[in-house]
Amino acid sequence: MKNDLSLLVVTFFWGLTFVTVKEAIKFIPPFNFLFCRFSIAFLLLLLISIKKLKNMDLKTLKSGFFIGIFLFLGYAFQTVGLKYTTPANAGFITGLSVVIVPFLSSVILKIKPGKNVIIGITLASMGLVFLSFQEFKISYGDFLILLCAFSFAMHIILVGKYSPKMDTFLITTVQIGTVALFSLFFSFTESSFEFNIVVLEALIITVVFATVLAFLIQNAAQKHVSPTHTALIFAMEPVFAAVCSYIIISEVFTLRKILGCLFILLGMIIAEIKINRKFFKK
Repeated sequence: MKNDLSLLVVTFFWGLTFVTVKEAIKFIPPFNFLFCRFSIAFLLLLLISIKKLKNMDLKTLKSGFFIGIFLFLGYAFQTVGLKYTTPANAGFITGLSVVIVPFLSSVILKIKPGKNVIIGITLASMGLVFLSFQEFKISYGDFLILLCAFSFAMHIILVGKYSPKMDTFLITTVQIGTVALFSLFFSFTESSFEFNIVVLEALIITVVFATVLAFLIQNAAQKHVSPTHTALIFAMEPVFAAVCSYIIISEVFTLRKILGCLFILLGMIIAEIKINRKFFKK
């Protein structure tokens, strides 16, 4: 229960960032923003884990770097995609990772999802379709966010595979450092930017709450929670993104989107009941 609640708090902050980042990249190019966000987060993590650095080994470096590549791809596709789509759409399509994770897990980790999980994922998927796709044609921005969903699904799976064997602080630090490194490289292709209060607020929210605390919590929680279970909790991200977008920037929240949220929540409840019963029997 404690791990689920921690992951839910993480999900809220990730939902909030869709709005804050959308506003920030009006003034700062995507990769410059990512570099600022993840380089500051990397420095903070170094300070937090400085006493643990002596325990850093090649295996942790390799695993963290490999996981970090997919984390970078997820944020790169998401941040660039936000230039061309709405925060709510970005949140909803990113949430498709909840559908992608179990099937990738079955291939990579040889984990077969149970019937309740499949039903829950199906309902969540229907909800995401209600929320995300107004037409058969998908826009450029939505396509980039879809690539982001695949990248985040791989990140969830790899964290579930490697984090139980690694120090939480060290593997998180390497992941964040990897994103900062790749962001720096791609930032050289962008123009100069304006640093203002909107960018500063977005950096505070994304660095402290949505990066440092969020990934420390995720890597710690996934020592005890499966990738599929994690993905189902993360299905709340598009709901939080939509609510924050409605409250902060008055994005239209239609009946169709409300129905989609209800399908997602129903899918999560059905899948979670089965998982929790198995957990408490152990």
